[in-house]
Amino acid sequence: MASFSRKLGLLLVSALVLLLSVGGVLLAAYLIKLDGQIRQRFAGARWALPAQVYAAPQELYAGLGLSAAELAHELDRLGYRQDAELPAAGTYRLAGQRLEVQLRGFAFWDGAQAPQKLSISFTGNSLSSVRDGDSGQERDIVRLDPMLIGSIYPKQGEDRVLIKLSDLPALVPKGLVAVEDHDFYSHAGVSIKAILRASFANLRAGHVVQGGSTITQQLIKNFFLSSSQTWDRKINEALMAVLLESHYSKDEILEAYLNEVHLGQDGNRAVHGFGLGAQFYFNKPLSELRPHEVALLVGLVKGASYYNPRRNPQRALDRRNVVLGVFRDEGLLNEQEYRESLAMPLGVVGGRGGGVERYPAFVELVKRQLEQQYKDEDLTNEGLRIFTTLDPHAQEVLETHVLDVLPQLEKARRIKPGLLQASGVITSADRGEVLALVGGRDLRYPGFNRALDSRRSIGSLAKPFVYLTALQQPERYNLETVLPDEPIEVRQAGAALWAPRNYDKQLHGPQHLYMALAQSLNLPTVHLGLELGPAAVLKTMQSAGYSGDAKALPSIFLGAVDASPLEVAQMYGTLAAGGFQAPPSAIREVQTKEGQPLKRFPLQVRQTLPEGPIYLLTWALQKVMQLGTGRAAYSLLPADTVVAGKSGTTDDYRDSWFAGFGADRVTVIWVGRDDNQSTGLSGSAGALPIWARVMRDLHVRSIDPVPPAGVEEVLIEPASGLRADEHCGNAFSVPYLGDSAPQEWAPCTGQNPLSAPLKWLRDIFGN
Repeated sequence: MASFSRKLGLLLVSALVLLLSVGGVLLAAYLIKLDGQIRQRFAGARWALPAQVYAAPQELYAGLGLSAAELAHELDRLGYRQDAELPAAGTYRLAGQRLEVQLRGFAFWDGAQAPQKLSISFTGNSLSSVRDGDSGQERDIVRLDPMLIGSIYPKQGEDRVLIKLSDLPALVPKGLVAVEDHDFYSHAGVSIKAILRASFANLRAGHVVQGGSTITQQLIKNFFLSSSQTWDRKINEALMAVLLESHYSKDEILEAYLNEVHLGQDGNRAVHGFGLGAQFYFNKPLSELRPHEVALLVGLVKGASYYNPRRNPQRALDRRNVVLGVFRDEGLLNEQEYRESLAMPLGVVGGRGGGVERYPAFVELVKRQLEQQYKDEDLTNEGLRIFTTLDPHAQEVLETHVLDVLPQLEKARRIKPGLLQASGVITSADRGEVLALVGGRDLRYPGFNRALDSRRSIGSLAKPFVYLTALQQPERYNLETVLPDEPIEVRQAGAALWAPRNYDKQLHGPQHLYMALAQSLNLPTVHLGLELGPAAVLKTMQSAGYSGDAKALPSIFLGAVDASPLEVAQMYGTLAAGGFQAPPSAIREVQTKEGQPLKRFPLQVRQTLPEGPIYLLTWALQKVMQLGTGRAAYSLLPADTVVAGKSGTTDDYRDSWFAGFGADRVTVIWVGRDDNQSTGLSGSAGALPIWARVMRDLHVRSIDPVPPAGVEEVLIEPASGLRADEHCGNAFSVPYLGDSAPQEWAPCTGQNPLSAPLKWLRDIFGN
């Protein structure tokens, strides 16, 4: 019996040894598998890095039309703060007509600009000098760091801005460790002390109030595992944390955690990492955060949704103050710093779109233009730096007036609030660069982009291209050509009889060509268009930049042409540039994440329309503003500002348009309803109020009326349409192409043999 017992014991021991051996082998194999996963993920690029999209930088130079208050506003938008001591980059002080600023450094596409102190002086609304703040030496031109306006992130919605531990103020990593994992630098990935402490706290509370996971375990969970609370997941987390610590230093793990942790949600975009968190909540780099701001970000680690400072400000404030208390207890803040930080407000900027002023409609245009050159994974994985043409000031002006005017229009017309929509585009007059773009009144919502995708009938915006077609035939037409304002019926095979009428349903008698355009009369336009032919007019539109599929039918004369606001901006941009067409461009440069140039987007300009006829048409479009459907703009614009433009109204008042330009800016505004129902608004009543306010606040430059070669300015007597001189009191100058000007002299001139006796009779009997 004893012998059997010994044999049984040996058998059990052998089985146990075998079982342990097999278990050890299986565990070793499993650990090798886990170790391989960790090494593979951490060996190279650890994240898909979204492309970062920047606005155009504000350039500072003597003579720039910018006031001290306007520059201070731009600095505020960039996240600079006023501080009389100018302690570091990202601060400024304003005193009257002088502003001093500590500029941030920035790696531009054409070279790095170091951090520097500037002293800037102003005279009225103009910048008079830019000097080095230390040496006083005059600077020719300096750029502000550009605004980060958005990113192009992967489909899973993760967005981040990578940071390096070595570039951070000490409070960030030390504060995070003090709050989240006090023993981080002493444990091996798992803290038995933290587990026991959490277990005791949870038992005492009767529910989970504290976790025992280390920073390393949290990083493992975020990188590899789900958030489920199963034993399998917790065991894997602990094993992988120990393995991770065996391969990488504490600082490498902490840097990865600072870049990975989830800190908030912006619609479909998940905000990851402290780098983007600083921009999202405070609109400035992480390196510029003050203690109370660092404490808020650290506090969000515990629960970004629960402590969301925009939705739950009191809860976030309480959590922040708890974190500040830890900072003080750990010696990271002295008592005075602690008290000062407690007294600070949350300081969170922005609304739904976050601290980074995001322009989804403009970023969508950028993305579409980039997709012609790059694969989707390049834009979402490689950390490209995209430098765009967006002008933050122009964008702010456009947004402000869309939001302000639409409610006024709704109230005045008794339209249900929120029913009207609008979109707008501002481009540079000479280069076709898109400076601002609004896709709808919900500015931060990346939904339907009306500026790019809403193709609506352009109405009378088409008329200038009818008149331009005519003015390209100076042997037949000039600005003083008389057009009939008479009823007309157009019969076409397979189509209903077309009998257009004027806007006011009245007849006005024969009209000079320029006045027919200025008053936007339909009948003279149709008579002229039929003489020219629909095909010729459509060709002119296409030469200006129209790329749609409109048919060459008479209805195009009055705007039966569908186009987006961006396409209209290109067409009117060609007029503003004297016949030179440039495709709308939103991108200047693309760089790799290391700052190496990847691709330039050079200016593409070609002459598609003759300069002389464009000059004549622009003269007529100035009369639209002075005498016709655009004259209400001068209740807002300075009287000496020369601009050109045209209103557009479609059938049943479904669409309200205004398009026009000065010497430096082209602006197009559309107002309407998404359901394509009537608004009751003409172009002058709906779109023009927004357009005029935008052009006023942009300080648009006057058109410079310098005739090109082949254009002759001739004094004309209005009644007769003949040449005039100083004897004709109401004469005005009209441009003509070549020798198309009238050669006969009006009766009022000194050149006419009857002028002297006629003047004598007028002096006696009056006019």
